[in-house]
Amino acid sequence: MGCMYMHKGILPFTALLTVECINVGGGVIYKAAASRGLSYYVLIVYSFAIATIILLPLPFIFRRTGLPPFKLSLIFKLFLLGTIGFLGRLCGYKGIEYSSPSLASAIGNLSPAFIFILAVTFSMERLNWRSRSTQAKVMGTLVLISGVLVVVLYKGPTILSHTTPSFLGFSEKEWVKGGLLLTLGYLFFSMSAILYSDACLLQTHIVKAYPDELVLAVLYNLCGTIVSAPTCFILEKNLISWRITPGISLLAIIYSGSFVLSFGILVHIWGMHMKGPVYVASFKPLSIVIAAALSFIFLGDALYLGSVVGGIVITIGFYAVIWGKAKEEVMSEDCILPIDTTPLLIGYKSVENM
Repeated sequence: MGCMYMHKGILPFTALLTVECINVGGGVIYKAAASRGLSYYVLIVYSFAIATIILLPLPFIFRRTGLPPFKLSLIFKLFLLGTIGFLGRLCGYKGIEYSSPSLASAIGNLSPAFIFILAVTFSMERLNWRSRSTQAKVMGTLVLISGVLVVVLYKGPTILSHTTPSFLGFSEKEWVKGGLLLTLGYLFFSMSAILYSDACLLQTHIVKAYPDELVLAVLYNLCGTIVSAPTCFILEKNLISWRITPGISLLAIIYSGSFVLSFGILVHIWGMHMKGPVYVASFKPLSIVIAAALSFIFLGDALYLGSVVGGIVITIGFYAVIWGKAKEEVMSEDCILPIDTTPLLIGYKSVENM
């Protein structure tokens, strides 16, 4: 009984909490590396490549049978998915550069709201105003957006700050610009989830067409590398930027590729099978607290009243949307894979896990 509780209860909780810390840590390390000259173009390409190399042998190590057959349409979808993921990371890293990992973590909770709005817009989901699940999702979406607006547009007085000035040094204008870029980045990630949904809204994704998550994770990172490499080489013309020497920049690249895009993906796959997507998604608001703590400790970032108030509002809205979706899934027996079944493909979930 004790071993079962450890395996089913404590182990998933500890693993998913660790992944949230890892994801937020990726944003914090990048922020520190960017202040020392690391180009986010370089980080994106190298981290995609490292993740591909790390994940490549896993499908062959953990398989007992041959690989499912590929279709040309699957390759096209993966390339399209990789392109959107690349654009999302491009906006996300620049947004963190203008603002902070705390803002990225807060805005990351908009993903369920974006997915819901896009699904309604493209007639993938119908609103049933008499349904409590629909009411919860609509109200949760409005609350989520309100919370993000508070975080982006209102700093308020400083609640907690270091005695020494922070080296982040962003202005109000940069903070808002960063918030807009992060919002756009998460919109791209939400579009990734919508692209491969069918009539069962957000229940079946590309995983249904090719039910081998490890192979898809490898192919997604490979496509991300192929798409991002020529684009970033064109955008980052300074060849010296591509030569990485030991230090914080090298740490940020290795961390992003090996921990965020590789280890984090594997844990989320395992968590999906062990506890389900709603349980995995429920850890997302914790990233706001984790990011605020890590930014304060390692970056000297101050904690503002607007971030606290907005974070509370965002958390309430997030859980309202997740509750509505969970309620809907209980009532539906036709669709099996719940709301966010492709964190391995669109990362995720968040921009700070880029």
